[in-house]
Amino acid sequence: MAQSDKNDFLRQYLEYLEIEKGRSLKTVENYGRYLSVFFNFSKIATPVDITDDVVRDFRMWLNRKNLKKKTQNYHLIALRGFLKYLARKEIPSLAAEKIELAKTGEREIDLISEDDLERLLSAPASKEPKTLRDKAILELLFSTGLRVSELCSLNRDSVNLKKGEFSIRGKGEKMRVVFLSDGAKIAVENWLGKRADVHEALFVNFKPGKKDNLDENARLTPRSVERTIKHYAIKAGISKKVTPHTLRHCFATDLLSGGADLRSVQMMLGHANISTTQIYTHITNRQLKDIHKAFHAKKRK
Repeated sequence: MAQSDKNDFLRQYLEYLEIEKGRSLKTVENYGRYLSVFFNFSKIATPVDITDDVVRDFRMWLNRKNLKKKTQNYHLIALRGFLKYLARKEIPSLAAEKIELAKTGEREIDLISEDDLERLLSAPASKEPKTLRDKAILELLFSTGLRVSELCSLNRDSVNLKKGEFSIRGKGEKMRVVFLSDGAKIAVENWLGKRADVHEALFVNFKPGKKDNLDENARLTPRSVERTIKHYAIKAGISKKVTPHTLRHCFATDLLSGGADLRSVQMMLGHANISTTQIYTHITNRQLKDIHKAFHAKKRK
């Protein structure tokens, strides 16, 4: 594939992902990066040159770079999507169905205990604006199961505190409704009550070295939220790594443990496929096994 042809095909495919498929800019950027890796490795001249052998060599190369199977699959998913696009445009190439993903082990879910969770949510204890902001972040993440990127995209007028619910645009531009617990509503109200700025973002940065001076030009970033949660996890004496996604995991397992059905949890998490949500059933099933072992037929030897 000539350099100009490669660039044209890649550009057209990425535009298709963004405009017609409604993929997020981050997803489009990632697909572009993964496909560039494939093009640079394979040195193909035309789409017809994408063969089983070329893909096999590419997979071997990825594997020998000691990448995690999940990361290898990201490259393959991008390539498979590109091949489907070529087929749609009736451009001869390898059939996308011929690319199988690498087998991965059961996904590990990072969870913390209920006691750890309670200590984490209680860790921001002062009435300083920055602390109130951090408290609102923690409560909102656990109450809604939001992804950190979704949390950072919220504006003040996004959250309907009176109704205790709001809509969020997630992956694939899909809309879903999430709900606020009483604790989350109070935390957000307390935070907004201390705001003296006019920035539209719900969560903003503070100027370095200032506890109550908001940086009106800086919407809080996912990286900042990650650092914030890490800080309070350490403060709460939690030895495990805690991330924004940990709270999303806790949200899902808490619902399932409480009796929520899988389809409802899928909708609240914004998962496109219920198979993604089913990973949480392994956690709750293990909990049920522990309960069964502890309480069933205790009098029998």
